[in-house]
Amino acid sequence: MGNESRRLRRHLAGLSAASGLLAASCAPPITGDQSPSATLFAASSTRVVNEELTSLASDAGVELRINTNGSSGLISQLSEGAQATALITADGATMKKALDQGLVVAPQAIARNTLVMVVPADNPAGITSIRDLTEQTRLVLCDDRVPCGAASSSLAQVNGLKLSPVSLEAAVGDVLGKVVNGQADAGWVYRTDAVAAGDSVRVIEIDQSERFPTTLWAAPTKQAAGGNDAQALMNILQSPAFAADLASAGFLPLDAGVAQL
Repeated sequence: MGNESRRLRRHLAGLSAASGLLAASCAPPITGDQSPSATLFAASSTRVVNEELTSLASDAGVELRINTNGSSGLISQLSEGAQATALITADGATMKKALDQGLVVAPQAIARNTLVMVVPADNPAGITSIRDLTEQTRLVLCDDRVPCGAASSSLAQVNGLKLSPVSLEAAVGDVLGKVVNGQADAGWVYRTDAVAAGDSVRVIEIDQSERFPTTLWAAPTKQAAGGNDAQALMNILQSPAFAADLASAGFLPLDAGVAQL
């Protein structure tokens, strides 16, 4: 199959497992008698690289499980006692909340993302611009409490738009799912979601989107920090190989000005 079919297959798999656990096969141990075992709590936008990440982990001898959800939902799970080795959030503001709550230590920026608008492939509402959005448009956005929603609100404001979404979702994957399934005329999602969806959607640029990029941050959880499992997982998340996978999925490289929360 071609790259488009592979991306769509990966996207659909990610949607079906949006809040589940993915397990990588266990490779022979690097050292000692047992391979590192890690659980990653990862923002919904990163589900497009779950396949590549689990493969990298397997190659490194790390048994990896991935819990994919909205960034705010992941923090709630951690604050309620859920066990994880590391956390990836879709923006710095959400990671700072986790840091302030004592849930993580030493966050590291790993990539950037921007928003686009997507419509179904057949575009039944005939939308060609954000200026075509009306009260009659079945528009789906992320909730303001998650990074994609906060970025959407900023973009709407700077573009002078008064949007009337029919639904606000807790994870960007749910926004994309409603567009792909024909339950929405349009949705605002990350560029990486549009890349993963392939020919199942049309992409429409959002004016000034480049002014409001979101930055992926990764950090070991406080409960796991200093352990071999956390170090092994953070090594993978900051590796050139994973950076290349992120770039292939549509994530942008870091700017010099995003190294601090």
